Amino acid sequence: MEAMRPGTSSTSVSAMRALAMELKGLQQSPMEGFVVKANEEDLFSWDVAIFGPPGTIYEGGYFKAVVRFPSNYPYAPPSVRFLSKLWHPNVYENGDLCISILHPPVDDPHSGELPCERWNPTQNVRTILLSVISLLNEPNTSSPANVDASVSYRKWKESNGGDDEYARIVRKQVELTKQQAVADGVTVPTTIEEYCIKEKKEEPMDTLDFDEDYYDYDDDSDYDDDCDGNDDEDSGQGEN
Repeated sequence: MEAMRPGTSSTSVSAMRALAMELKGLQQSPMEGFVVKANEEDLFSWDVAIFGPPGTIYEGGYFKAVVRFPSNYPYAPPSVRFLSKLWHPNVYENGDLCISILHPPVDDPHSGELPCERWNPTQNVRTILLSVISLLNEPNTSSPANVDASVSYRKWKESNGGDDEYARIVRKQVELTKQQAVADGVTVPTTIEEYCIKEKKEEPMDTLDFDEDYYDYDDDSDYDDDCDGNDDEDSGQGEN
């Protein structure tokens, strides 16, 4: 039987085993849209790079994020924080992602979510990241984390692109991420063919620098489980 390190519970050992299996599965069968790198000495924190889907305003984007797992994973959900600036209805100003499957499966009538929409142990990193990619193109504006971004997005959609504030801010952020991709030596897929070829996904993630100090997010902000935008930080207006 595998010996436990001092101070390590049987629960966290079980979580590490589950994470090791997930990481191996992603390495053996990568999927389009993202690449991951996990520190084998700390499997509870994964660095992630998400590519903007071709044909969307996020095309060419290279969005870095950190996925942090609790010691009782997969019975409790991980958290996802974007390190790259991302103007999106479901992303707080500090970069925290607000998505139903990352919420504990409790019955909260005020959230507007059903327990079945929330986290359960059958979810995994793969399903989370695929949900994030889907969310880029189809935000959930019914209970936004960033109210200003949600209002801007709705105006853009309802005007059929006539009100381009949302798209303009996003494209500006995409251009900034392209500079980071060049610095990291990563080629971002910009066509469907490049995006969907699995071999293209095995980028040299060991060359990436995920220094959170590079980004100006406030690490001390509170998480708003209901994603109604009423967290302790004020929801700021996006860049113009």
